[in-house]
Amino acid sequence: MKLTKERIVDAGMAVFAEVGYQNLSMRQVADRLDAHAGSLYYHVRGKDELLALMADRVCRRAHDAGTEALAALPPTATWQDRVEAQAAALRLEIKQHPGGAQLLAESPGTLSTGGLALMERLLRTLLDAGLPPAHCGIAADTLLSHVTGFVLQEQNQPAAAPTVTAELYAELCERFPLVMGDLIPRLSQDEKFARSIRLLCTGFAALR
Repeated sequence: MKLTKERIVDAGMAVFAEVGYQNLSMRQVADRLDAHAGSLYYHVRGKDELLALMADRVCRRAHDAGTEALAALPPTATWQDRVEAQAAALRLEIKQHPGGAQLLAESPGTLSTGGLALMERLLRTLLDAGLPPAHCGIAADTLLSHVTGFVLQEQNQPAAAPTVTAELYAELCERFPLVMGDLIPRLSQDEKFARSIRLLCTGFAALR
């Protein structure tokens, strides 16, 4: 099968899911394609460009998913609903790829049309909501960074929770009564994410 940039990105995503950001190499990608490593450089200049292309693909798919989510909203949807729809779509798309959050967080700082599209639409949503233009950039960047960081924690969580004895639990409750008390509710990740986005939107609304 003919070697193309799209096939190289496909292979890169597969290898990345297995070995992670730091360990991915062009040779591993070439092996996945049953090709010589040197032949990849006719299409992709190196690992940095490949990682940037992979991150861009995730962003473009997240943008498309966000478009569908926005189209499904009722006519009465608020600007907060529109922000939540975009954030939820981005989170779900990142989670489709093992290590996807790390990919977005650590990919080289090159221009990404996918990333720019996500930011452009979010900025438009905030501007249309009446947020002062001087604050929209920070607000949008905060939202996108929060989504990436939230998924990064999700994807790095250990498979099993640490074992805590009754004695240790009692000690922790005594030393950290606020953390161990009711101020931090035990919620599902989905509910925690939804609440966190609403909390950010509440803060943004104060700027209107």
